[in-house]
Amino acid sequence: MNLFHLTSILIVLSAIFAYINHRVLKLPNAIGLMLVSLLFSIFVIISGSFFPSLKPNIEAQLGQINFSELLLEGMLSFMLFAGAIHVKFKDLNTEKWSILLLSTMSVLISTFAVGFSTFYLLNAFGIEVSFISALLFGSLISPTDPIAVLSILKKAGVSKSIETKIAGESLFNDGVAVVIFMTILGLTKPDAEPSYSYVLELFAQEAIGGVLLGIVVGWLGYKLIASIDNYQVEVLVTLAVVMGGYTLAHAIHVSGPLAMVLAGLITGNQAKSKGMSEITAEYIDKFWELIDEILNAILFVLIGLELLILETNSTIILASIIMIFLVLAIRYISVFIPSLLIVFKEKLSKKTLRILTWGGLRGGISIALALSIPNELNKEVWVTITYVIVCFSILVQGLTIGKLAKK
Repeated sequence: MNLFHLTSILIVLSAIFAYINHRVLKLPNAIGLMLVSLLFSIFVIISGSFFPSLKPNIEAQLGQINFSELLLEGMLSFMLFAGAIHVKFKDLNTEKWSILLLSTMSVLISTFAVGFSTFYLLNAFGIEVSFISALLFGSLISPTDPIAVLSILKKAGVSKSIETKIAGESLFNDGVAVVIFMTILGLTKPDAEPSYSYVLELFAQEAIGGVLLGIVVGWLGYKLIASIDNYQVEVLVTLAVVMGGYTLAHAIHVSGPLAMVLAGLITGNQAKSKGMSEITAEYIDKFWELIDEILNAILFVLIGLELLILETNSTIILASIIMIFLVLAIRYISVFIPSLLIVFKEKLSKKTLRILTWGGLRGGISIALALSIPNELNKEVWVTITYVIVCFSILVQGLTIGKLAKK
């Protein structure tokens, strides 16, 4: 089956599941889509005894989709740009220290705390994993996904400050987490030199290079948009910024996610305020909002369907359940420590810390990074644990964060 047919099937499933959720479950779109996908996967597994060829056929089709490559090399660039284009510089500036510390220090604290604790926990369970692979897991489980939670928090009436913190943190910590993940992964290569200078060089190349590329690509896009007044062409320019910028980032080995966040921020602020007419700004907003919704629908359907090709055992499942609560505890610690450094009006209250902890949902990027771990670094173990944590995060935390926020 070719790529077009696979994409068509995913779109059809996404539309059907979205319709079922809208008419029957009435849950937030991302959560509802994933729940329906999971129920569909469970139905396929159960019905395997009645229709023996059903599950193998679906597994064979899913096996043709490289989830990690699809998200990291394709969908992520569009989703980060689409998220950043709606964030205002003014809001970011108001919460700049909170967002900076949460998207950098929190990710680093979480990476090493989860890495250390997971290494000892799994080995105590008789699941032999290396320390470097445990650190990889720590980096991939640290980034948060606001897609499923922001709409819930808005309905719960939380302050603009909390919304901005969650949105800003997740925009930047995706990029930072990918950089940390790629840096640690680079240390596993045979020719790697595990020294401080080598690690700093890898990190600086990815992070600083990504930020600079995003600024350059975003500024070029802004200049092109400002020089014309044709919304069709201007929408096309934003597409070129995303696809061309991400391809260039991959070619010169810098962080594509960070580049897309910066390019999106420049497009959504500088280009929108100084280079677009009102009708162009409206079309670009609607276009990228729709792209974001479609890609997130496909993403959460894929997460649900991944259950069909998951290989696991009872010991790993038990360890995964324990890891859910361990990761949550570390999430609280990783936002609490940076909060001690934030002063004046940005100071985080205990209530805000609770919302940031329980609202720090894990999503598709964690699964995609887990699937990109080499087989020799216990890939199957990390994929299973990540999947269990992501499912709990989206279904349990996502469905209860509104009640917590109201309290």
